[in-house]
Amino acid sequence: MIDVLALTQALLRADSVTPARGRVFDVLESALVPIGFTVDRFVVGEPPDGPVENMIALRPGGDRHLAFAGHVDVVPPGDGWTGSPWSGDVHGGLLHGRGAVDMKGAVAAFAAAASRATGPTLSMLITGDEEGPATYGTPVLIERMAARGIAPDLCLVGEPTSVARLGDMAKIGRRGSVNIWIDVPGRQGHVAYPHLADNPAGKLAQALAALQAMGLDHGNAWFQPSNLEITDITVGNPAHNVIPARASARLNIRFNDEQRGADLIDRVRAIVHEHAPGAVVEGKVSGEAFLTEPGAFTALMSAAIEVQTGLVPELSTSGGTSDARFLSKLCPTVEFGLINATMHQVDEAVAVADLETLTAIYADVIVRLTT
Repeated sequence: MIDVLALTQALLRADSVTPARGRVFDVLESALVPIGFTVDRFVVGEPPDGPVENMIALRPGGDRHLAFAGHVDVVPPGDGWTGSPWSGDVHGGLLHGRGAVDMKGAVAAFAAAASRATGPTLSMLITGDEEGPATYGTPVLIERMAARGIAPDLCLVGEPTSVARLGDMAKIGRRGSVNIWIDVPGRQGHVAYPHLADNPAGKLAQALAALQAMGLDHGNAWFQPSNLEITDITVGNPAHNVIPARASARLNIRFNDEQRGADLIDRVRAIVHEHAPGAVVEGKVSGEAFLTEPGAFTALMSAAIEVQTGLVPELSTSGGTSDARFLSKLCPTVEFGLINATMHQVDEAVAVADLETLTAIYADVIVRLTT
């Protein structure tokens, strides 16, 4: 059987800042092949978003097919760590390292669970591009799966969903996300002669005020209200006596399943053009909102969590986006993993006991799918 602590340590010691490839995948493949998985690894993409490595590991079993989706790329560690961010050292029952929580620990836990439990067909869908733009990550994995005729019935994503204790929360949906760029052209001139210039800053300010006053929705039974946030405003003007030639802003909208990304871009564009007819408005949908309605899969997950932890998890749609936004188009998708308190932080760490419990939960899920 796979030792979950040893495998997590080996993964942590393989530096894999996004976009990831190479050694971290070698470590995982060397663990999966001896327990019956066939591994398909492939590298795609060019800079700046690539190259990225992805992995489809498949172990045939019963009629039902459970896919585990995860990533082995990590965000940059930053400065100020007590030790090395790639140490994989244990102190006081805590395993330290960048990616311990998000999410090499969960990847190792599912591999260890697969070494202990058999029954359904299992696959591990592992990308090196979740923390980055995801250009060459899970969407490409899905294309590869389709080409190979791989179609899971259920998908479990190992994102760190727990809040205060392992098992207190699972995610059954996520809000969508859209980024929007606004560029308002003007005509540069001297501030003392405004009639000879065209100031874009005031137009942009009016447009942004109207956007902030725009009502989106009030949320619903599973989702909080959608929200629009201004994330950047710039005119690029170093002088105090010059009317700028252009003014720009950037927005992000996190939206629930009452909205669609393309519709929101169109709505923003229309409001901006009311105040700045010559503005250029561009948007990119990072992912649509999705919801896995509570049912047999969520009940099975909740039962496994309760048996191993004594907790009945809250089913939530809170938080940011994840690769579940892509996978939910294939089959019912639930996210469950470690406590997220230290993810992306200095001295990221996971309790060794939680790694063992998460392994037991994942193994319990596998066993329950055989009945």
